[in-house]
Amino acid sequence: MSCASATLVVWTSGWLHGLAAADDVLDALHTWAEQHEVVADDDGTATALDLPGPDEAPVGPALLLAALRRAGATSARLVLPVPGDVRGLGGKGTLATCALRSGEALVVPSVHIGLVPKIVADGVMRWTVFDLPSSNGLEHIPIGEAEHGLGAALREATAALAALDVAKHRPNVRKEIADLAAENSTLPWPDAMPPRSLRVLQRAAEVAAIVSVASSDSPGGALSASAMAARTEALRPVSEAVRRARCAAVDEAVRVLADSGAGRH
Repeated sequence: MSCASATLVVWTSGWLHGLAAADDVLDALHTWAEQHEVVADDDGTATALDLPGPDEAPVGPALLLAALRRAGATSARLVLPVPGDVRGLGGKGTLATCALRSGEALVVPSVHIGLVPKIVADGVMRWTVFDLPSSNGLEHIPIGEAEHGLGAALREATAALAALDVAKHRPNVRKEIADLAAENSTLPWPDAMPPRSLRVLQRAAEVAAIVSVASSDSPGGALSASAMAARTEALRPVSEAVRRARCAAVDEAVRVLADSGAGRH
């Protein structure tokens, strides 16, 4: 499945460029939680954006959008950090630590902030706003390259997993994969969302579902320690390809939305 940060990146970019209403952004976030709240991680960031600080009551995301507009934000980018790769998050600071824990973040380089979502109560997601001293190292991945890499990694992993026969004890493996992948098809996106981004996000969801099912053991299907290690090694490049594909698809969507918005003025 995609993630809350991807939703906020794309919809906020559409809103900043006049292709979506603020209410559309807020409605899209409801996919991830019934209620969203925003708070700054430190007093300096809070003052700069006129948002509540760490010891104050959070506010709703509508005030975050207003703060981004006032600050002159132009676009945002999705970051999906993993251990050993926190590029674009300003180094090994609080933002990177929290983003690693969450597995996702978004950065707004034009206003030097990063945001990390976290479920803090049943049905409540909190977005913490961090200072972003630098977005150096944030990689641009061409969507064509990412799409090709996704297919190549899947082919290599499929061959390796077939040799391990990981699906031997999973008679309903195709249905498991289809059900997991289908979760992504219900996500709302702006009308101007480019078809290629949608295709790559859907393909990434399908491949991620394969990784998820292949990584788990069905009853009676436990693998030996060596087979588990081999399975993990086979799936690692596929997970990386999924991560790159998702970031590339969102980057492409932001680019197209910006271009489409520019054409309206």
